Amino acid sequence: MRGLPVPHQFPHRTLTDAVRHGVDRHPERAAFVYLREDGPDLRPQRLTYAELDRRARVVATRLRQSAKGDPARPVLLLYPPTLDFVTAFLGCFYAGRTAIPAPLPDEPGERLARVGGILRDARVGAVLTLPEYRQPIGAWLTAAGERDVVCLAAAEGDDEGDADPDLWTPPRVRDDDVAFLQYSSGSTSEPKGVMVTHANLAANEEAIRTAMRTPDGVVAGSWLPLYHDMGLIGMTLQPLWVGGTSVQMSPIAFVKQPHRWLRMIHDYRVEGTASPDFGYELCVRRVTEEQSADLDLSSLRVALDGAEPVRAETVRAFVRRFAGNGLRPEAILPSYGLAENTLLVSSGDTESPHLELTVDAHALERDELRPARSDRPARTLVACGRPTDTEVLIADPVSLEVLPDGRVGEIWLRGPSVTAGYWNREALTAETFRAATADGRAGYFRTGDLGALLDGELYVTGRIKEMLIQHGRNLYPQDIEQAVQDAEDAFRRGGGAVFTVTGADERSHVVVVQELRNRVADDVDPIRLAAGVQALLSRRFQLAAVSVALVRQGVIRKTTSGKTQRVLMRQLFLDGALPVLHQRLTPPVAALLPATAPAAEPSRL
Repeated sequence: MRGLPVPHQFPHRTLTDAVRHGVDRHPERAAFVYLREDGPDLRPQRLTYAELDRRARVVATRLRQSAKGDPARPVLLLYPPTLDFVTAFLGCFYAGRTAIPAPLPDEPGERLARVGGILRDARVGAVLTLPEYRQPIGAWLTAAGERDVVCLAAAEGDDEGDADPDLWTPPRVRDDDVAFLQYSSGSTSEPKGVMVTHANLAANEEAIRTAMRTPDGVVAGSWLPLYHDMGLIGMTLQPLWVGGTSVQMSPIAFVKQPHRWLRMIHDYRVEGTASPDFGYELCVRRVTEEQSADLDLSSLRVALDGAEPVRAETVRAFVRRFAGNGLRPEAILPSYGLAENTLLVSSGDTESPHLELTVDAHALERDELRPARSDRPARTLVACGRPTDTEVLIADPVSLEVLPDGRVGEIWLRGPSVTAGYWNREALTAETFRAATADGRAGYFRTGDLGALLDGELYVTGRIKEMLIQHGRNLYPQDIEQAVQDAEDAFRRGGGAVFTVTGADERSHVVVVQELRNRVADDVDPIRLAAGVQALLSRRFQLAAVSVALVRQGVIRKTTSGKTQRVLMRQLFLDGALPVLHQRLTPPVAALLPATAPAAEPSRL
């Protein structure tokens, strides 16, 4: 399947055109600044447009001259988050090759399994990496039976020999050629590669530029992974698209010291940044008054909040905490996007504060947005703005009928940013990317996300696969997770996973896995805490038989963008693979676990 044709009204047809345009206009301007950890400090490494172009031509020439490897097969990029990744990625564009950004494999485990799955699924023809990783990755490829995959080194200063940048000639690419494959950050055994064409990328970069009102020469700054769609397309390629500068640091550098992100914004006068909700919440909790005393955040025009559910309280707390540092409330832009739409679907207005909608929680359980009532529980939703270049409709996932404003259903998309489908998965592509409504409207992508439109604003409420259906009510796992964490200081915020399992009685049972904060894990009564969770959920959500497992900090699995991997957590729980401190399970749930699982205290609820 090909993406929808894109009229050539854009300033650039391809990313290569955009970079070459930057080289012609301002060759000495910084295209990238990477802040590398050096002890407690961050040391900047700078790459100008002229240097970026030269190094990309070196990579492209090396790829073209390689004796092994089918040039029609994709190129897998295995790099730590450095400038070398950027030049390798762009070098694939310069060579007319399909790139695959991926995390560098570490010790045997999930990440290695994930990259191995990508390698097989995409039928990779070549791997690009740093010189120091070439030998171990080559050995890994041989052990995996991938003897026809060539492993090449491409890094800073490694541009001598036969890879002469002057031998480069521009590739001939069509709008519907696949520019790169974006694999989901949560993929493991069965990864799905989203095919992003050159036309898709051009359309979405223009959608981002329009929605964000991105000025030429913008300075963007981020700590997001470069192989994740928001970090790559939004924070790395968007500045290139408009002749700007991208300032980067690694996710690890941020998590260790969250104030570094804000210091980056201050030091480089960053105008645009992005983070999942947990990044803003981390800054509120861990940035001290001393660390923020001299920060000036007034340069920040756009701070996207997306990639996971946007919590109203997080946005409010971040604005309150840093308003004294010049942060404008209008800068925080809740947004919605996904790899299958290249990236951005909708976002807030850069000139207006974000919108919140407080709704009746009971009505939401029946898939309706109704005004909150003083005598009933309420839930506050954050608007993810208005769609830019993408048509959005809400459909009933079963009947396929288009739903009116204020009704919750599956979010369907159609437009030039909707990608070409999943690599080598024609049946899944046809099912997911070529959906038709009950009244015959065709060509929509089914996101699997739940949401509603109201007054033109999109409200995202959850995922279909993660929805908890209990006694005819639709409950959202993130609501239960938040309620649990709000009720007890010992529980780590963002450290919970709620899911359902089916018992031998063929009924659906709710399970809560919750982390304890490191500082209190050895000083609290886990029996009391688990019983308290059961009592809370019985009272608040009328869930009379919830199973609870308490674990140490760091056990809850997350994607690289910070999303809780609830499906994976369910499987680990059922396999008895969670290092549980204490669990209080109902008999039908306890019966599902292997005999080697930790003993469970029977629930009395």
